[in-house]
Amino acid sequence: MADNNKLTIDPRSGFCISNSVFYSKRKPILLPQTDFLDVTTFISSRPHHGRTAFIDAATGRHLSFKDLWKAVDSVATCLHDMGIRKGHVILLLSPNSIFFPIVCLSVMSLGAVITTSNPLNTPREIAKQIANSKPSLAFTTPELVSKLTETNSNLPLILIDDEITDASTKTKAKIVTILSKMIKKEPSGSQVREQVNQDDTATLLYSSGTTGESKGVVSSHKNLIAMVQTVVERFRLNEGDHKFVCTVPMFHIYGLAVFCTGILAAGSTVIVLSKFDMGEMLSTIVKYRATYLPLVPPILVALINGADQLREWYDLSSLKFVISGGAPLSKEVIEGFSEKYPGATILQAYGLTESAGVGASMDTLEESRRYGTAGLLSPNTEAKIVDPESGKALLVNQTGELWLRAPSVMKESFCSGLKRPLRRGRIARFPVLGLFLRPALLGRLFPHGLLARKLGVCLSWSKSSLGSVIVGL
Repeated sequence: MADNNKLTIDPRSGFCISNSVFYSKRKPILLPQTDFLDVTTFISSRPHHGRTAFIDAATGRHLSFKDLWKAVDSVATCLHDMGIRKGHVILLLSPNSIFFPIVCLSVMSLGAVITTSNPLNTPREIAKQIANSKPSLAFTTPELVSKLTETNSNLPLILIDDEITDASTKTKAKIVTILSKMIKKEPSGSQVREQVNQDDTATLLYSSGTTGESKGVVSSHKNLIAMVQTVVERFRLNEGDHKFVCTVPMFHIYGLAVFCTGILAAGSTVIVLSKFDMGEMLSTIVKYRATYLPLVPPILVALINGADQLREWYDLSSLKFVISGGAPLSKEVIEGFSEKYPGATILQAYGLTESAGVGASMDTLEESRRYGTAGLLSPNTEAKIVDPESGKALLVNQTGELWLRAPSVMKESFCSGLKRPLRRGRIARFPVLGLFLRPALLGRLFPHGLLARKLGVCLSWSKSSLGSVIVGL
């Protein structure tokens, strides 16, 4: 990242004429400088006054921060006893649950790599991911065991359940233990574990993104730590008591970065829905007096259209912020929601798996009223707008290919046909050509520093060019 103090940057747009880079207008976020630090340790060591980390919306089960970190240590101890080491890949196939973060955090604390899969994926799609990522074992629920057995991968399985049921034992699955048993194990203070460097790989998430073929996105501990800091600062979570309703899938980068890591760092509470249901979501807001609600535009529109009846049935007065992502909201939607629910402020965000989450955001109602934009660049984020034909850097208010650079941008891409041979399930690197991420999207930065990305317009990348998704200047 550039030293902004030595550059002449337009305070209105954030544009630097000397290098044609747009710099975020948001206050920079300080990041830890120590080399040896994993994201789990970083989160667990942050001071806060929170008591409850997770609540299961369906059962009402609470998980305190004290019990969360004990469970993470216990599961990590068991995984280490099983031979899981730094660099080994662990597959997690599960719907949302309060146990999902425990698995992720324990795996990453060892320096092992978590790869998540959509529970709705077909066995064929899961088999493809297994063949590409080479996991050493998998965590899954009893309902999803059959999908893994159909992959013929013969992976050792750990059930996210309280007991091994008869139905589970009758399958061909190689079930080695259950998560509840691992959580009860006393953490070991004598295990000698490998040190984890911030540059080590933490996650391997699969995304088709804008380049067509599904590819693995490799994010480091440094990438996730940067996103955790961004989440905490963006939502001002160091101020007061906050409760989030988790409606987005945890296997996705948004759910993983925000609900499995970022929110925890500030001591906020996450109320987990295993799947989306409008009635359950609204009842959960009422029951737990939730203050933050992340959702996608269609749900927001449904809340507006049914507002008169919904406000009679549900007391949603506790909601302070509604966070929308996936597509910019129209003027009609923003103004309609503000009129129907005046006590809640709309926030918006634009992000990518490749950027570990948010790349630009609207953090106030005033920013959200800059209709048709994706918001200001996130803290510590830089961008270029480049002519896709000539490669020439463009100026303010010109449309071209969007390039992004930030501490949270992935360390590399990982795709079959581009990787080196894997050893013992470890992730192999292939050369990264530079520092700017090219998400293959057209965009424009306006004079006031707000980013507009052109929806529905993607640039084509051939399979052979995927290795150049991150480029240098």
